[in-house]
Amino acid sequence: GLSQYSSDPHTEWDLSAYSTREQLLEAVRNLRYKGGNTFTGLALTHVLEQNLKPDAGARLEAEKLVILLTDGKSQDDANLAAQTLKNLGIEIFAIGVKNADEAELRQVASEPLELTVYNVLDFPLLGSLVGKLTRVLCTRIKERSHKETTDTPVNTGPQLSPTDLKISAVTSKSMHLAWSPPLRPPKKYRVVYYPSKGGTPKEVVLEGAESSLQLSNLTSHTEYLVAVIPVYDSAAGDGLRGVTSTLPLSSPRSLRVSELSHNSLRLSWEAAQGATHYLVLCSAAPDGAED
Repeated sequence: GLSQYSSDPHTEWDLSAYSTREQLLEAVRNLRYKGGNTFTGLALTHVLEQNLKPDAGARLEAEKLVILLTDGKSQDDANLAAQTLKNLGIEIFAIGVKNADEAELRQVASEPLELTVYNVLDFPLLGSLVGKLTRVLCTRIKERSHKETTDTPVNTGPQLSPTDLKISAVTSKSMHLAWSPPLRPPKKYRVVYYPSKGGTPKEVVLEGAESSLQLSNLTSHTEYLVAVIPVYDSAAGDGLRGVTSTLPLSSPRSLRVSELSHNSLRLSWEAAQGATHYLVLCSAAPDGAED
């Protein structure tokens, strides 16, 4: 399976899309590069929620591996998202190109880092990694398959997934989120929110006993996407999603002019809620206009 990401992760194809090597190579040849920002944490969350699901071709009995390829430093918290995957038994290999942050790669990747972290100076040099990476991946799968550990499936349904997301008390700067918890309370919730037209995703981590959150310091008159993701010790439930727009900033009203003289006038208006300052612009009327 393969997903590309910038500020908006996109699944190119699922694990179940192709069944032969030739089909897969043809899909790679037809792939179009997606430029943009580097929200690695959002991308890892997308992989967990969208790509590692049974209906996307993930088999419960199979080992789960994620190979992250990045050419820059993440603009959001990649470490927290990576830790969620690793806690679920998903192994992460991190490959950096050009401007990738080596320290971040080492944070994101699974242990042992000498086998899971790679960094090259430019894209053509990725070819030099193929042989070693192939051997390491195959060896790791064999090792993990022979361990007597239970698989950590990514589950769905009311048992592990919250329901009924309600967004209320929306203002120009804030909104309130509330949801119905799953039958089995999670260990934690990850609440991710970001502007739908591109912007830095932000994240809040709550204890599993919580079922509401006040989001503050938002941008006015902006559509926000919200996701509430339950996290367990051995599984992750489906994330709840919602979308809503903050209100525009209030405007001053009822502008009045009084106390006119040959070189002055007084202005008065009804205050705009929440305003701390006003900017007053004044210019002479154009020739011919009413004074």
